[in-house]
Amino acid sequence: MLDKEMPFVSVVLPVRNEGGYIARCLDSVLLQDYAPNKLEIFLVDGLSEDGTREIIRQYQARRKAIRLIDNVRKIVPVALNLGIDQAKGEYIIRMDAHAIYPQDYVSKCIEYAIKTGAENVGGVWETVGEGYVGEAIALALSSKFGVGNAKFRTEQFEGCVDTVPFGCFKRSVFDRIGKFNEKLARNQDIEFNSRIRRSGGKIYLTPEIRSKYYCRNTLAGLFKQNFGNGYWNVIAIVKSPGTLSWRHFVPFIFILSLLVLAGLSPFIYMAKGLLILDTVSYIVANLLFSTLAALKSGLKYLFIMPAVYAVLHFSYGAGSLRALISVGRIE
Repeated sequence: MLDKEMPFVSVVLPVRNEGGYIARCLDSVLLQDYAPNKLEIFLVDGLSEDGTREIIRQYQARRKAIRLIDNVRKIVPVALNLGIDQAKGEYIIRMDAHAIYPQDYVSKCIEYAIKTGAENVGGVWETVGEGYVGEAIALALSSKFGVGNAKFRTEQFEGCVDTVPFGCFKRSVFDRIGKFNEKLARNQDIEFNSRIRRSGGKIYLTPEIRSKYYCRNTLAGLFKQNFGNGYWNVIAIVKSPGTLSWRHFVPFIFILSLLVLAGLSPFIYMAKGLLILDTVSYIVANLLFSTLAALKSGLKYLFIMPAVYAVLHFSYGAGSLRALISVGRIE
């Protein structure tokens, strides 16, 4: 495609306190093989306090197309909408500072957006961890036992899907169905994609589009992130019914079953037996998939994987349970 034929593209990148990741992310964005005169980059910053803004300004000196926008509300959907409001592109690509992108990322997004006519196209995440624990977390986040049937994490699937990570959107879709829901600090992308589908649009996933996403590198970080994810799953369902699929609530259902059975066990003998069966089944499954992960990626992970899977599942479910308890106070 000749430069003059390329559609103008706006990249919107929400950031907040990403000092450890923003430089490598921007390096990958600036190395894109897409025509520089057809690309603008919005860094929408939630008033970072860790040097992120200073790093961004250094990059602005190298590339005039980089713009820094303040996001005083400090949440992702507001950042996205601020970027969209100022974007001039025919296509808008949402990126993340915790990721790096191959040189053909933008061009592949535009190629498949034009080829498929989809309102949103996206690709496969390769989850990357740093350090021993981080590498084990990355293994868990790339497995079906860890994250269910999230095709962009676990499969080389191509075709129409419910959602994709980040995404390359037609600008016209925001005019047609509105922008991101600012009441959802998380899951705003899933909710927006559900509106695309309900409006008759399609979302297309291809492994030809790839990125590397840096996951959390500690069990405490994993717990905090996934507790929040589980919490906002319930908020999303309350505020926008039908947004999420059943797989998002499997950890919650499991934890709830353990609590109910534990409560009934002193009074109902069968409940005690089911509680034991539930617990043993999870332990066996955890050990089995931990062993398979270790055999595939290195025996050194054998002893950490059960803990990683347990933190991943129980934090996610606990977050949903916490949200359910407070559901009456959700505005």
